[in-house]
Amino acid sequence: MPSDQSSAALSRWYAIQCKGGESFRAEENLLNQGFDIFHPTLLCRKKRRGKVEWVSEPLFPYYLFIYLDQLQSNWRPIRSTRGVSRIVTFGDRPAVISHELIALLKAREDQDALPSSFEAGQEVTVENGPFAGHSATFQQQLSRARNGEERAIILLQWLNRTQEVEVPISHLMR
Repeated sequence: MPSDQSSAALSRWYAIQCKGGESFRAEENLLNQGFDIFHPTLLCRKKRRGKVEWVSEPLFPYYLFIYLDQLQSNWRPIRSTRGVSRIVTFGDRPAVISHELIALLKAREDQDALPSSFEAGQEVTVENGPFAGHSATFQQQLSRARNGEERAIILLQWLNRTQEVEVPISHLMR
């Protein structure tokens, strides 16, 4: 956001509608053009290629936000940007999004950081794999990665005794 007071008074957030499934493409292309973009996302677990992993999904699947100055910004290239469908309008006026709403969304996004680290002794549930549905105690996260997959050692009650088991972190849930 610009620091100049007079320019900041004319600068506002607006909503952009993206083509289906292309909000990340629109974001990348608008950023490459020098626009200030906010694309709220959330992390969720999805099964891909037989593995459960954390993926970033748009909070609003067909929308992102752009910060523009009413007088200084060049609005023309936005409509022809790949992935962009249109600027959201009410009648013939672009829909203004309040700074407060954007600040709340940004604060919420910071809180939803990837839960990649667990604490030793923390109770976890194994969600996938051969131990799915079992409760366990988190021991440690391994520094080495096998096939690019983060792994952990957990203590699992198995066959009437506590066993140390190595599992992918993506299989664990708090």
